[in-house]
Amino acid sequence: CPLFPLSLAAEGNCQTGGNLSTNAGGVNVLRYGNAREQVLGLEVVLPDGRVWEGLRGLRKDNTGYDLKQLFLGAEGTLGVITAAVLRLYPRPTATATAWVAIGDPHEAVALLAMLRGKLGDRISAFELVSRACLEAVLAHVPGTRDPLGAPSPWYILAELGDSGPTEALRTRVAEALEDRDAVLAQSDEQSRQLWRIRESIPEAQFANVKHDVSVAVSKTRQLIERVGAELKKAFPEARPYVFGHVGDGNLHYNVGPEALVAQRGAVSDVVYQAVDELGGSISAEPGLGQLKR
Repeated sequence: CPLFPLSLAAEGNCQTGGNLSTNAGGVNVLRYGNAREQVLGLEVVLPDGRVWEGLRGLRKDNTGYDLKQLFLGAEGTLGVITAAVLRLYPRPTATATAWVAIGDPHEAVALLAMLRGKLGDRISAFELVSRACLEAVLAHVPGTRDPLGAPSPWYILAELGDSGPTEALRTRVAEALEDRDAVLAQSDEQSRQLWRIRESIPEAQFANVKHDVSVAVSKTRQLIERVGAELKKAFPEARPYVFGHVGDGNLHYNVGPEALVAQRGAVSDVVYQAVDELGGSISAEPGLGQLKR
């Protein structure tokens, strides 16, 4: 069974056209890239009713402008995507899921570099989770538990895939993490439980001011610390809930408590000002829509 690697929180009800028109990302961007990198061809209905036919599934085509790229991420403003030729991949026969305690986001970047050095491109997902996010899940999602005994300020959830036997991959991952406080899933069910924590974060702290931003991977720690400090000055009661795809610099920087939703504009100004100063983007993967516009 081939793999279409796009995996995101809305996958239960989103559609392919919407994913392509917003250039959706998700947890597997680290290995496979955003939605636009999964597209070989498109069919698009233009505003005047004409149909642009670009459904050729060619890996290489240098006969002119790559016009399909105009429609990917354009949110339907240039035309409505009605068909697509998508890139599929061999499904990994071996998987490994690890939950790792870390001291700060800078350590997350160093851990990613170390794992890449030892395991290459087998890393498909590398998710940063703050302690505040974990505590929200434990408090509001029945049946979840802390994967590690002692608390840590930050965690990494890493997913790896490879060909060959699963045990061989898990052994390599265990050896790479042998000096760290970490747990390695020993079954598909244990892997699902770890991913359930990550996937439950949005619903566990739903009523807050949400941001989906990105900076260069090397500036992840700067962004988190700068926004945290500025928020505390402006809103002493602010409680950040930070999680996301640290491997590509994309963070969900949400701010509670619920009372701050009434001051959404002022809270977002603090976040977006820091993002701008660090050369980042105010919308890493879900498009602009009406709110960010």
